[in-house]
Amino acid sequence: MAPVISPVLTTSDIPAKATVVVIGAGIVGLSAALTLAERGIPVVVLEKGRIAAEQSSRNLGWIRKTSRAPADVPLAQAADRLWAEMPARIGEDGGYRQAGIMFVARSETQMALYEKWLGSVAHLDLGSRLVSPSEIDQHVPGGRAQWQGGIYTPSDGRAEPTLASSAIARAAIAKGALIVENCAVRSIATSGGKVSGVVTERGEIACDQVLLAGGLGSRRFLGNMGIAFPTLQLICSVLRTAPMDGPTEIAVGAPDFSFRKRLDGGFTITQRGRLDAPLTPDHLRIGMRYLPQLRAQRGALQIGLGRTFLHELATARHWAANAVSPFETRRITDPLPNHDLNAEALRNLRAAWPVFEAARIAQSWAGTIDVTPDSDPVISAIAQVPGLTVASGFSGHGFGTGPAAGQLAADLVLDQTPLVDPKPYRFDRFTTAASHAGT
Repeated sequence: MAPVISPVLTTSDIPAKATVVVIGAGIVGLSAALTLAERGIPVVVLEKGRIAAEQSSRNLGWIRKTSRAPADVPLAQAADRLWAEMPARIGEDGGYRQAGIMFVARSETQMALYEKWLGSVAHLDLGSRLVSPSEIDQHVPGGRAQWQGGIYTPSDGRAEPTLASSAIARAAIAKGALIVENCAVRSIATSGGKVSGVVTERGEIACDQVLLAGGLGSRRFLGNMGIAFPTLQLICSVLRTAPMDGPTEIAVGAPDFSFRKRLDGGFTITQRGRLDAPLTPDHLRIGMRYLPQLRAQRGALQIGLGRTFLHELATARHWAANAVSPFETRRITDPLPNHDLNAEALRNLRAAWPVFEAARIAQSWAGTIDVTPDSDPVISAIAQVPGLTVASGFSGHGFGTGPAAGQLAADLVLDQTPLVDPKPYRFDRFTTAASHAGT
């Protein structure tokens, strides 16, 4: 069962025109719309299903800099600031708490990786530090596992996925943005070689700029335009407990489980060491581009052939602007949770911190993550289509960086000074390799 999202009163009418159309009402698209509305830009957000109904409400709620690639850390740092400012900005509490994140390790090999990462970001002054087994006990008492040590970043945090996107959406609406749910965009209209509007299932909207923040659907949408955007799917299964006493406010990631405190008093738990990786036809088209990731994560991915392959095989890759699109036949991706992985995570957690013997499972769900070959998103203008900007492929990091990623995307749409250097997120980093690895 999917998480229950805080409701938002949206409009059912589409306007004849806007300056910017945002495709996708996940946290990145909504954050971009909020930024644009605050700058006085007429903006409409079009969502094929419901606000934040996919990964924006199904993620773990972590907001972290720890273990990110050095080039990606400035965006995460900007997100920290924007998350902290969010309650005053939107007039609501999305659950943000700067309570820290700690990763614990069982092996010297893992500790060496943490030490290497710490050295790579030493110039960024993140406050991250290696911790000893006794310090782990101090910060997360009551454990009985034998840890080699860990890494702790007190400035990392968390927020509530079922609250935050909705709160941002309500603020964007209050500041002038229009949000239309259950309205899929079929294609982009162009005139004179540049964007002139979008064609939706309810008609056309004229606009100057389009921001595609469609998450999992962005690859298919761009593919219909003849633009190759490499992403594959991973499925993360999650459970939440009923309210209970726990060992810490710090979010903790171990090799084979993770947990973090929730605003409702329960905990969100997952099997951090294993994800489902359903095979799809796209693996035949672009799978070779993911070999470095596969080697690095071997043992962590449960690769399987099942109904996801058949569904993807049967789903159109090309359609006309006046035809029903795949986004209308499946408005929300709602994978079944892997109960075995959830049970394994809870079992591993209870062995490490016995207080979780009292945990009662209140709900389980799963979410589908769109992963790029280098695990970094695209936040970039698309040179082939002037007026089109993409913010997708967040590889499981979209919620944590969402406010900053949305603001950066808005900066690029408006050709204004970017929040951070956008170079690590440029789209053309994939185009060189595309001819050698399919589309």
